[in-house]
Amino acid sequence: MERSLPPGVIDLFLCGDVMPGRGIDQILPQSAPPELFEPRVRDARRYVELTERLRGPIPRRVDFAYVWGDALAELKQRQPALRIVNLETSLTAGGEHWPGKAVHYRMHPRNVPLLKAAAIDVCALANNHVLDWGYDGLAQTLAALHSAGIRSAGAGGNRAAADAPAVVEMAGQGRVIVLSVGTGSSGIPATWAASADRAGVSFLPEVSSAAVRRIGNQVRRVKRPGDVVVLSIHWGGNWGYAVPAAHRWFAHRLLDCAGVDLVHGHSSHHALGIEVHRGKLILYGCGDLVTDYEGIRGYEAFRGDLGLMYFVRLETATSKLASLEMTPMQMRRFRLGRAARQDAALLRDLLSREGRGFGVEVQMRQDGTLVLCRAGE
Repeated sequence: MERSLPPGVIDLFLCGDVMPGRGIDQILPQSAPPELFEPRVRDARRYVELTERLRGPIPRRVDFAYVWGDALAELKQRQPALRIVNLETSLTAGGEHWPGKAVHYRMHPRNVPLLKAAAIDVCALANNHVLDWGYDGLAQTLAALHSAGIRSAGAGGNRAAADAPAVVEMAGQGRVIVLSVGTGSSGIPATWAASADRAGVSFLPEVSSAAVRRIGNQVRRVKRPGDVVVLSIHWGGNWGYAVPAAHRWFAHRLLDCAGVDLVHGHSSHHALGIEVHRGKLILYGCGDLVTDYEGIRGYEAFRGDLGLMYFVRLETATSKLASLEMTPMQMRRFRLGRAARQDAALLRDLLSREGRGFGVEVQMRQDGTLVLCRAGE
């Protein structure tokens, strides 16, 4: 049963990267071949071993709820009307790995019930891993998602398909339109750009006025009065908190000129600052939620084991932000659990520090939930 909401609002769940390939795939009911082509790791099972060395034993052939862990109870309690993730893996058991690329993610397509376990509605695919296993791998990814009733945006058999939005009717609350694009700054090869006669991703060579016009044209072709447009964008590097001035300019132009109502940014392996521009939400970088990174050393100071579930409430009449609450999570032994209070406080302080220049801060409730506020409230 859906949670009752005040009239005139809609609840969305958003998160950053969901990467259930590689090590995580190896503990699921079906596993793709473990062979990797990375400079230092040649077998996906090695990522399981590295995590076990740090955290302790991880069960094998887990059910599809295992990875989501405590996130499922949070989703059940909140009952968001729409659930959107950046799916950063190919869903294939075969394909040829993309040559010259250092990291290749894949999850067996029979493990797509993992996404269904969390009732994911839309997967953004314009990212730097969806074509890791070639065009056959992309075709299998799209087929697996669509056979499971999960919508996608950002990749397809040609440019028209890659640019096409996911359009979701919201039962008397208008529609949510999800567009997915990716930039070269996130590591997407330019050769992955879809064209009139070639499969690929919806690719932006750069953030520019031309890109604003391109997205604005896409929005105008589909947006109706009462619709909410979410632009899911894969941009920027993996580590570091600075939001490039060009990203801020681009996000503002998308909201002011292109008909976008919410910017859903990702690529960074940790959360970035948040802005509310003229009442509308910009998530510059949502960070990772599901990964196999626990055993990898070298970036511990960024606390990549910590993630956030973003629960966004929008006013349907204006598409403006009514509220943003975030649930801090921690990945341990490839399973999401509620973050300890001290870790939730760390995320609160980080987001407040990074939000200061955007005029926002984050407060923490007694249960560890984080709430976005105007600075000084």
